[in-house]
Amino acid sequence: MKAIKLDTPWKVACVDIEKPVPGEGEALIRIVTAGICGSDIGAFRGTNGLVTYPRVIGHELAGVVEKIPEPNKNGIKVGDRVVVDPYIYCKDCYPCKIGRTNCCTSLKVLGVHVDGGMAEYFTHPADLLVKIPEDMTWEEAAMAEPLTISLHGVHRGGFHKDEYCAIIGAGPIGLVAGMVAQAYGGHAILLDLVQERLDFAKSLGIEYVINSGKEDATQRIGQITNGTMAQQVMECSGANGAIRSTLDYVSNAGRITLTGWPKKETSIPTDVITKKEIDIRGARTSAGEFEEALELINTKRVDMNRILTKVITLEEVPETIIDIEKNPGNYMKVVVRISDDPNPAK
Repeated sequence: MKAIKLDTPWKVACVDIEKPVPGEGEALIRIVTAGICGSDIGAFRGTNGLVTYPRVIGHELAGVVEKIPEPNKNGIKVGDRVVVDPYIYCKDCYPCKIGRTNCCTSLKVLGVHVDGGMAEYFTHPADLLVKIPEDMTWEEAAMAEPLTISLHGVHRGGFHKDEYCAIIGAGPIGLVAGMVAQAYGGHAILLDLVQERLDFAKSLGIEYVINSGKEDATQRIGQITNGTMAQQVMECSGANGAIRSTLDYVSNAGRITLTGWPKKETSIPTDVITKKEIDIRGARTSAGEFEEALELINTKRVDMNRILTKVITLEEVPETIIDIEKNPGNYMKVVVRISDDPNPAK
Protein backbone atom coordinates (compact mmCIF):
# COMPACT_ATOMS: atom_id res chain seq x y z
CA MET A 1 0.00 0.00 0.00
CA LYS A 2 0.98 3.64 -0.36
CA ALA A 3 1.89 5.85 2.60
CA ILE A 4 3.53 9.21 3.30
CA LYS A 5 6.87 8.72 5.00
CA LEU A 6 9.63 10.92 6.37
CA ASP A 7 12.96 9.09 6.16
CA THR A 8 14.71 12.07 7.75
CA PRO A 9 13.88 15.76 8.19
CA TRP A 10 13.39 17.45 4.80
CA LYS A 11 12.91 14.13 3.04
CA VAL A 12 9.24 13.25 2.44
CA ALA A 13 7.86 10.81 -0.13
CA CYS A 14 4.85 8.74 -1.09
CA VAL A 15 6.20 5.20 -0.73
CA ASP A 16 5.05 1.59 -0.94
CA ILE A 17 4.99 -0.28 2.38
CA GLU A 18 3.42 -3.49 3.65
CA LYS A 19 -0.31 -3.41 4.40
CA PRO A 20 -0.67 -3.69 8.18
CA VAL A 21 -2.20 -6.66 9.99
CA PRO A 22 -4.25 -5.85 13.11
CA GLY A 23 -2.92 -7.18 16.40
CA GLU A 24 -4.88 -8.09 19.51
CA GLY A 25 -7.52 -5.47 20.29
CA GLU A 26 -6.87 -3.60 17.03
CA ALA A 27 -9.07 -2.69 14.07
CA LEU A 28 -8.12 -2.45 10.42
CA ILE A 29 -9.31 0.81 8.84
CA ARG A 30 -9.30 1.76 5.19
CA ILE A 31 -8.34 5.42 5.39
CA VAL A 32 -10.50 7.73 3.27
CA THR A 33 -9.28 11.17 4.37
CA ALA A 34 -6.41 12.56 6.41
CA GLY A 35 -5.56 16.11 7.43
CA ILE A 36 -2.13 17.73 7.19
CA CYS A 37 -1.27 19.25 10.57
CA GLY A 38 1.24 21.88 11.63
CA SER A 39 2.98 19.13 13.58
CA ASP A 40 3.53 17.26 10.29
CA ILE A 41 5.30 20.36 8.98
CA GLY A 42 7.36 20.47 12.19
CA ALA A 43 8.30 16.82 11.66
CA PHE A 44 9.31 17.65 8.07
CA ARG A 45 11.49 20.52 9.29
CA GLY A 46 12.99 18.43 12.07
CA THR A 47 11.99 21.01 14.68
CA ASN A 48 9.72 18.70 16.71
CA GLY A 49 12.05 17.08 19.21
CA LEU A 50 9.52 14.35 20.00
CA VAL A 51 9.51 12.89 16.46
CA THR A 52 11.73 9.93 15.65
CA TYR A 53 12.66 8.86 12.13
CA PRO A 54 11.89 7.19 9.82
CA ARG A 55 8.23 7.93 10.43
CA VAL A 56 4.91 7.57 8.58
CA ILE A 57 3.03 10.77 9.39
CA GLY A 58 -0.68 11.51 9.83
CA HIS A 59 -2.94 11.66 12.87
CA GLU A 60 -6.07 13.46 11.59
CA LEU A 61 -7.73 10.36 10.17
CA ALA A 62 -11.13 9.14 8.99
CA GLY A 63 -12.02 5.90 7.30
CA VAL A 64 -14.09 2.71 7.02
CA VAL A 65 -13.62 -0.22 9.40
CA GLU A 66 -12.71 -3.46 7.60
CA LYS A 67 -11.92 -5.63 10.63
CA ILE A 68 -12.58 -5.07 14.32
CA PRO A 69 -12.83 -7.18 17.49
CA GLU A 70 -16.27 -7.21 19.06
CA PRO A 71 -17.41 -6.14 21.53
CA ASN A 72 -15.47 -2.88 21.75
CA LYS A 73 -15.85 0.32 23.78
CA ASN A 74 -17.92 2.35 21.30
CA GLY A 75 -19.87 -0.47 19.63
CA ILE A 76 -18.06 -0.05 16.30
CA LYS A 77 -18.78 -2.66 13.63
CA VAL A 78 -17.32 -3.62 10.24
CA GLY A 79 -18.43 -1.08 7.64
CA ASP A 80 -18.79 1.81 10.10
CA ARG A 81 -17.40 5.20 9.17
CA VAL A 82 -15.06 6.36 11.95
CA VAL A 83 -12.54 8.93 13.07
CA VAL A 84 -9.36 7.89 14.84
CA ASP A 85 -8.46 9.17 18.30
CA PRO A 86 -4.68 9.34 17.74
CA TYR A 87 -3.52 9.44 21.36
CA ILE A 88 -2.61 5.98 22.62
CA TYR A 89 -2.47 5.79 26.41
CA CYS A 90 -1.51 3.07 28.89
CA LYS A 91 -4.68 3.07 31.11
CA ASP A 92 -2.58 2.31 34.22
CA CYS A 93 -0.69 5.48 35.22
CA TYR A 94 -2.10 8.15 37.55
CA PRO A 95 -3.30 10.54 34.79
CA CYS A 96 -5.03 7.69 32.95
CA LYS A 97 -6.77 6.52 36.12
CA ILE A 98 -8.28 9.99 36.70
CA GLY A 99 -9.42 10.37 33.08
CA ARG A 100 -6.60 12.68 31.99
CA THR A 101 -5.48 10.22 29.33
CA ASN A 102 -3.77 12.92 27.25
CA CYS A 103 -1.29 13.30 30.14
CA CYS A 104 -0.38 9.60 30.11
CA THR A 105 3.21 9.15 31.25
CA SER A 106 3.86 6.87 28.27
CA LEU A 107 1.60 8.62 25.73
CA LYS A 108 2.18 7.66 22.10
CA VAL A 109 0.99 10.10 19.43
CA LEU A 110 0.49 8.89 15.86
CA GLY A 111 3.04 10.29 13.44
CA VAL A 112 5.28 11.35 16.34
CA HIS A 113 6.22 8.45 18.62
CA VAL A 114 4.73 5.72 16.39
CA ASP A 115 3.76 5.52 12.73
CA GLY A 116 0.72 7.50 11.69
CA GLY A 117 -2.04 6.76 9.25
CA MET A 118 -1.55 8.92 6.17
CA ALA A 119 -1.77 5.70 4.18
CA GLU A 120 -4.28 3.52 2.41
CA TYR A 121 -4.75 1.24 5.43
CA PHE A 122 -4.09 1.61 9.13
CA THR A 123 -4.42 -0.46 12.31
CA HIS A 124 -5.39 1.14 15.60
CA PRO A 125 -6.78 0.13 19.02
CA ALA A 126 -10.47 -0.64 18.50
CA ASP A 127 -11.47 1.34 21.60
CA LEU A 128 -9.96 4.52 20.13
CA LEU A 129 -12.40 4.81 17.22
CA VAL A 130 -15.46 7.07 17.16
CA LYS A 131 -18.36 6.67 14.74
CA ILE A 132 -19.04 9.51 12.29
CA PRO A 133 -22.58 10.94 11.89
CA GLU A 134 -24.22 9.56 8.76
CA ASP A 135 -24.52 12.89 6.94
CA MET A 136 -21.01 14.17 7.70
CA THR A 137 -18.59 14.52 4.80
CA TRP A 138 -15.23 12.82 4.85
CA GLU A 139 -13.46 16.17 4.67
CA GLU A 140 -15.31 17.37 7.77
CA ALA A 141 -14.51 14.14 9.59
CA ALA A 142 -10.78 14.57 8.96
CA MET A 143 -10.96 17.99 10.63
CA ALA A 144 -12.52 16.70 13.86
CA GLU A 145 -9.13 16.12 15.50
CA PRO A 146 -7.90 19.74 15.27
CA LEU A 147 -11.27 20.84 16.64
CA THR A 148 -10.69 18.61 19.68
CA ILE A 149 -7.41 20.48 20.35
CA SER A 150 -9.24 23.82 20.38
CA LEU A 151 -12.04 22.37 22.49
CA HIS A 152 -9.58 21.01 25.02
CA GLY A 153 -7.88 24.38 25.39
CA VAL A 154 -11.22 26.12 25.90
CA HIS A 155 -12.36 23.48 28.39
CA ARG A 156 -9.09 23.58 30.35
CA GLY A 157 -9.72 27.28 30.90
CA GLY A 158 -13.19 26.65 32.32
CA PHE A 159 -14.80 28.95 29.77
CA HIS A 160 -18.32 30.23 30.51
CA LYS A 161 -21.06 31.87 28.49
CA ASP A 162 -20.77 35.68 28.14
CA GLU A 163 -17.07 35.68 29.00
CA TYR A 164 -14.31 37.17 26.85
CA CYS A 165 -11.73 34.74 25.52
CA ALA A 166 -8.55 36.32 24.15
CA ILE A 167 -6.79 33.91 21.79
CA ILE A 168 -3.21 34.48 20.64
CA GLY A 169 -2.41 33.03 17.22
CA ALA A 170 -4.74 33.02 14.21
CA GLY A 171 -3.69 29.64 12.88
CA PRO A 172 -6.17 26.77 12.58
CA ILE A 173 -6.25 26.01 16.34
CA GLY A 174 -6.68 29.67 17.34
CA LEU A 175 -9.31 30.36 14.70
CA VAL A 176 -11.32 27.30 15.67
CA ALA A 177 -10.98 28.16 19.38
CA GLY A 178 -12.58 31.51 18.60
CA MET A 179 -15.40 29.77 16.76
CA VAL A 180 -15.88 27.44 19.74
CA ALA A 181 -15.99 30.30 22.25
CA GLN A 182 -18.66 32.04 20.20
CA ALA A 183 -20.60 28.80 19.64
CA TYR A 184 -20.81 28.52 23.44
CA GLY A 185 -22.13 32.05 23.87
CA GLY A 186 -18.91 33.93 24.59
CA HIS A 187 -16.91 36.69 22.95
CA ALA A 188 -13.73 35.84 21.03
CA ILE A 189 -10.82 38.28 20.75
CA LEU A 190 -8.21 36.95 18.30
CA LEU A 191 -4.68 38.37 18.23
CA ASP A 192 -2.01 37.90 15.59
CA LEU A 193 0.80 39.78 13.84
CA VAL A 194 -0.38 38.91 10.32
CA GLN A 195 -3.21 41.13 9.11
CA GLU A 196 -4.28 38.72 6.37
CA ARG A 197 -5.02 36.07 8.97
CA LEU A 198 -6.98 38.54 11.05
CA ASP A 199 -8.97 39.60 7.99
CA PHE A 200 -9.74 35.93 7.38
CA ALA A 201 -10.84 35.59 11.01
CA LYS A 202 -13.27 38.47 10.56
CA SER A 203 -14.69 36.76 7.46
CA LEU A 204 -15.38 33.72 9.66
CA GLY A 205 -17.39 35.90 12.03
CA ILE A 206 -14.82 36.26 14.83
CA GLU A 207 -16.14 39.19 16.88
CA TYR A 208 -12.91 41.05 17.67
CA VAL A 209 -9.45 40.94 16.06
CA ILE A 210 -6.30 42.76 17.15
CA ASN A 211 -3.06 43.18 15.21
CA SER A 212 -0.70 43.04 18.18
CA GLY A 213 2.17 44.34 16.06
CA LYS A 214 0.34 47.57 15.23
CA GLU A 215 -1.94 48.15 18.22
CA ASP A 216 -1.52 48.27 21.99
CA ALA A 217 -3.22 44.92 22.57
CA THR A 218 -3.53 45.37 26.34
CA GLN A 219 -5.22 48.72 25.92
CA ARG A 220 -7.52 47.42 23.18
CA ILE A 221 -8.61 44.40 25.24
CA GLY A 222 -9.33 46.77 28.10
CA GLN A 223 -11.55 48.85 25.81
CA ILE A 224 -13.40 45.80 24.48
CA THR A 225 -14.05 44.41 27.96
CA ASN A 226 -14.84 47.74 29.66
CA GLY A 227 -11.74 47.45 31.80
CA THR A 228 -12.28 43.89 33.05
CA MET A 229 -9.78 42.27 30.63
CA ALA A 230 -10.28 38.73 29.29
CA GLN A 231 -11.56 36.15 31.76
CA GLN A 232 -9.73 33.50 29.72
CA VAL A 233 -6.60 33.85 27.61
CA MET A 234 -5.63 30.98 25.32
CA GLU A 235 -2.08 31.04 23.96
CA CYS A 236 -1.80 29.10 20.69
CA SER A 237 1.39 30.44 19.08
CA GLY A 238 4.12 29.11 21.36
CA ALA A 239 6.02 32.41 21.03
CA ASN A 240 7.76 33.42 24.25
CA GLY A 241 6.70 37.05 23.97
CA ALA A 242 3.11 36.00 23.48
CA ILE A 243 3.23 33.74 26.53
CA ARG A 244 4.48 36.67 28.62
CA SER A 245 1.70 38.93 27.30
CA THR A 246 -1.03 36.56 28.55
CA LEU A 247 -0.48 37.98 32.05
CA ASP A 248 -1.29 41.47 30.74
CA TYR A 249 -4.39 40.38 28.83
CA VAL A 250 -6.03 38.28 31.55
CA SER A 251 -8.47 39.65 34.11
CA ASN A 252 -8.07 39.51 37.86
CA ALA A 253 -9.15 36.00 38.94
CA GLY A 254 -8.84 34.96 35.27
CA ARG A 255 -7.46 31.83 33.63
CA ILE A 256 -4.69 31.23 31.12
CA THR A 257 -4.36 28.07 29.00
CA LEU A 258 -1.08 27.34 27.24
CA THR A 259 -1.69 25.34 24.05
CA GLY A 260 1.31 26.47 22.00
CA TRP A 261 4.65 24.69 22.47
CA PRO A 262 7.53 27.17 23.06
CA LYS A 263 11.05 26.20 22.00
CA LYS A 264 12.66 27.66 25.15
CA GLU A 265 11.73 28.84 28.63
CA THR A 266 9.73 32.02 29.19
CA SER A 267 10.62 34.50 31.90
CA ILE A 268 7.43 35.74 33.62
CA PRO A 269 6.69 38.09 36.55
CA THR A 270 5.25 35.72 39.12
CA ASP A 271 4.16 38.66 41.27
CA VAL A 272 1.46 39.40 38.66
CA ILE A 273 0.18 35.83 39.01
CA THR A 274 -0.20 36.35 42.74
CA LYS A 275 -1.60 39.87 42.47
CA LYS A 276 -4.30 38.87 39.96
CA GLU A 277 -4.64 35.33 41.42
CA ILE A 278 -4.42 33.83 37.95
CA ASP A 279 -4.95 30.15 37.14
CA ILE A 280 -2.39 28.97 34.56
CA ARG A 281 -3.03 25.60 32.95
CA GLY A 282 -1.34 23.55 30.27
CA ALA A 283 -3.53 22.21 27.46
CA ARG A 284 -2.05 19.25 25.60
CA THR A 285 -3.84 17.41 22.76
CA SER A 286 -7.33 16.27 23.86
CA ALA A 287 -9.10 13.75 26.05
CA GLY A 288 -12.57 12.41 25.26
CA GLU A 289 -13.64 15.37 23.12
CA PHE A 290 -14.23 13.67 19.75
CA GLU A 291 -17.97 13.14 20.21
CA GLU A 292 -18.40 16.80 21.14
CA ALA A 293 -16.31 17.89 18.15
CA LEU A 294 -18.34 15.76 15.74
CA GLU A 295 -21.60 17.17 17.12
CA LEU A 296 -20.37 20.77 16.72
CA ILE A 297 -19.28 20.08 13.13
CA ASN A 298 -22.43 18.18 12.18
CA THR A 299 -24.73 20.93 13.48
CA LYS A 300 -22.54 23.60 11.81
CA ARG A 301 -22.19 25.41 15.14
CA VAL A 302 -18.52 25.24 14.19
CA ASP A 303 -18.22 25.14 10.40
CA MET A 304 -14.84 23.55 9.74
CA ASN A 305 -15.38 23.81 5.99
CA ARG A 306 -14.68 27.53 6.35
CA ILE A 307 -11.01 26.85 7.09
CA LEU A 308 -10.51 24.13 4.43
CA THR A 309 -7.94 25.45 1.94
CA LYS A 310 -7.89 22.53 -0.48
CA VAL A 311 -8.31 18.78 -0.93
CA ILE A 312 -5.45 16.84 -2.52
CA THR A 313 -4.52 13.27 -3.45
CA LEU A 314 -2.04 11.09 -1.56
CA GLU A 315 0.48 11.46 -4.37
CA GLU A 316 0.31 15.26 -4.05
CA VAL A 317 1.20 15.27 -0.35
CA PRO A 318 5.02 15.54 -0.60
CA GLU A 319 4.97 18.58 -2.88
CA THR A 320 2.19 20.14 -0.80
CA ILE A 321 4.13 19.70 2.46
CA ILE A 322 7.17 21.31 0.85
CA ASP A 323 5.04 24.25 -0.32
CA ILE A 324 3.30 24.67 3.06
CA GLU A 325 6.73 24.83 4.72
CA LYS A 326 7.83 27.54 2.27
CA ASN A 327 4.55 29.46 2.05
CA PRO A 328 2.56 28.86 5.27
CA GLY A 329 0.48 31.98 4.73
CA ASN A 330 -1.15 30.37 1.68
CA TYR A 331 -2.68 27.54 3.68
CA MET A 332 -5.08 27.05 6.55
CA LYS A 333 -6.23 23.41 6.41
CA VAL A 334 -5.41 20.79 3.78
CA VAL A 335 -7.20 17.43 3.65
CA VAL A 336 -5.87 14.43 1.73
CA ARG A 337 -8.42 12.27 -0.10
CA ILE A 338 -6.89 8.80 -0.03
CA SER A 339 -9.72 6.52 -1.21
CA ASP A 340 -13.39 6.56 -2.19
CA ASP A 341 -16.21 5.68 0.16
CA PRO A 342 -18.43 2.79 -1.04
CA ASN A 343 -21.21 4.13 1.21
CA PRO A 344 -21.02 7.93 0.87
CA ALA A 345 -23.03 10.24 3.11
CA LYS A 346 -26.42 11.07 1.70
